[in-house]
Amino acid sequence: MKSPYLFTAFICKVAIFISNYILQIMNPKQLEQRFNRLRQNKIFEIFVISIILLSALVIGAKTYDLPQWLLTVLPWLDRCVTLFFLVELCIRFLGEPEKRKFFTQPWNIFDTLIVIVSLIPIEDSELALVGRLIRIFRVMRMISIIPELRLLLNSLIRALPQLGYVVLLMFIIFYIYAAAGSSFFAPINEKLWGDISIAMLTLFRVMTFEDWTDVMYETMEVHPLSWMFYLSFIFLTTFAFLNMVIGIVVNVMENEHAEEEKQKDLEEGVPTISDLHAEIQELKALIKKQHDQ
Repeated sequence: MKSPYLFTAFICKVAIFISNYILQIMNPKQLEQRFNRLRQNKIFEIFVISIILLSALVIGAKTYDLPQWLLTVLPWLDRCVTLFFLVELCIRFLGEPEKRKFFTQPWNIFDTLIVIVSLIPIEDSELALVGRLIRIFRVMRMISIIPELRLLLNSLIRALPQLGYVVLLMFIIFYIYAAAGSSFFAPINEKLWGDISIAMLTLFRVMTFEDWTDVMYETMEVHPLSWMFYLSFIFLTTFAFLNMVIGIVVNVMENEHAEEEKQKDLEEGVPTISDLHAEIQELKALIKKQHDQ
């Protein structure tokens, strides 16, 4: 039980010692520039991704029946991964030119919380389950490291308000078809169409193509034209709504990508369309002024 506490204390002492040593032999500005180059290095980024994958493999390995020697090695391997995450987070923080803005970014806050909680020795306490869950969430650090994943998740979050209206419209369609199906098909199969809630579950089964033809053929024996009911429902939900959802997400992703490119151009000093337009207006005004003179 003392081992995790000793390990955490050792990490803190080593981190303080290394920080003091580096600050003594190197200019803080020079240190910031070196750390900034390191965190932007592709090889370092790939190495961080590899460690995150290793962390995921360690978590997955604990779910199997393993030999005793491996059960002894895995906790130490997990602590080494935690130590690396702490070092990597310090590199990102020290390499940030504007350190006050570091914790204004949600993913930096998420990474910091994950690393801090991982350092807390709770393996042998009542909060051991919480510690395991936190370590599972370390896999999500892939999103903060890989920009493409971050862009995809941000796009999905931005699309939620628009997707809410699509879900509302889908619920209306479900409700109408469930009411109709319960009215017509309840005498045929009480288990599938007995009430509107059960009918909605049956329609969800139809929408996901889970043996939906068995449901259709059963009702067609009594109502031969009931195939129109199922095909129209599948067309409205599975095909039409799926394309609507894809269209919304793709549109939001394009907007997110355009905003990211615009922000990148601003940081690099590349003139935007509005800047060029303003310069053209200034040139027109200058030419007109000279022409009037």
